[in-house]
Amino acid sequence: MTDFAATRALFHLPEGVIYLDGNSLGPLPLAAQTRVGQVLREQWGDQLIRAWNDSDWMALPARVGDRIARLVGAPPASVVTGDTLSIKVFQALAAALALAPPDRRVVLSDSGNFPSDLYIADGLLTALGGRELKVVAPEEVADAINESVAVTMLTEVDYRTGRLHDMAALTARAHAAGAITVWDLAHSAGAIPVHLEQADADFAVGCTYKYLNGGPGSPAFIYVAPRHAGVAQPILSGWLGHAEPFAFERGYRPAPGIERMRVGTPPIVALSILDAALDAWDGVDMGELRAASIRLTETFIREVERRCPTDDCGLALASPRDPHARGSQVSFRHDHAYPVMQALIARGVIGDVRAPDILRFGFTPLYLSEAEVVQSATILADVIDTRAYEAPEYQHRAAVT
Repeated sequence: MTDFAATRALFHLPEGVIYLDGNSLGPLPLAAQTRVGQVLREQWGDQLIRAWNDSDWMALPARVGDRIARLVGAPPASVVTGDTLSIKVFQALAAALALAPPDRRVVLSDSGNFPSDLYIADGLLTALGGRELKVVAPEEVADAINESVAVTMLTEVDYRTGRLHDMAALTARAHAAGAITVWDLAHSAGAIPVHLEQADADFAVGCTYKYLNGGPGSPAFIYVAPRHAGVAQPILSGWLGHAEPFAFERGYRPAPGIERMRVGTPPIVALSILDAALDAWDGVDMGELRAASIRLTETFIREVERRCPTDDCGLALASPRDPHARGSQVSFRHDHAYPVMQALIARGVIGDVRAPDILRFGFTPLYLSEAEVVQSATILADVIDTRAYEAPEYQHRAAVT
């Protein structure tokens, strides 16, 4: 059985803070502090350039990828880490388009997708020419999959509302129509059980600084189904994706398997921090994590609505009511979402806001207790009931919301 009291002890959690924003940036794992010191002093400091061999830096992207693979239901040697999520979206979408039937012109996504993914798709499709990005409402995706679609590009968990797509059903529908699938797991990896291999997904990408606690800007990951790994075209034909980087050949030969999806020199310090952060997942059962997450989100919704009825508070649940239809987050709408959140943060409850009116709260059983969830609901109700959010200091918008 997963011991969530033990996992909580693995994180630096500031006194007096209830952290409900791990879906944006996970807290600091204590092991990361030790690991980064070792990398700086013993590897970079003492070994210098020899560390590429003596500490096996070159293999770190694949080793960390294998650790993530367990958490997303992928087989060994199918996930590699490095670069940013935007780059990995670009790679996956380009490779998927190259595998799709050549007469297909449509990339299908939905309005719940993270805007950055849509920006990347727009840019790539404009450069390729003759293709269209079609964006529909999340609940309309299944009906929009037809024989004009080359690729479906979907985020499994909606970043605003937490609405959860049925990966297996939509992947099966896409394959039946002859389309290739790309899944963004930014709000799934480490939050809910993911079953890439079981769902027969073609490509997947994800970031590691949210529920995986890899730190700000930590490297992203990409998954390629083994059946595609030897033929997927790496549009970013970078040095580290070459079959023999140190042969220094003039021509590009892609590496075998998932290694071809590497691009540039791996960020060793950041990858080492991520590797240390993943220690917290050793022994964690994803089914038990999901059950604990549902208990926390259900408690929060119940306690908020009990203390702050919609008619009195102006709050409206934006997340699906069914806990099995949402990820590990809860969102409420409020006309004054931004100042409400600033007032909450001032009282030690940290969540975030998504424009124009979403109060967003992430729930991470690795370090969050039910008592903290109840306390957060109490503070939220008080902030709204007393109209504390109307104070002038909560009206100024910072650069990051």
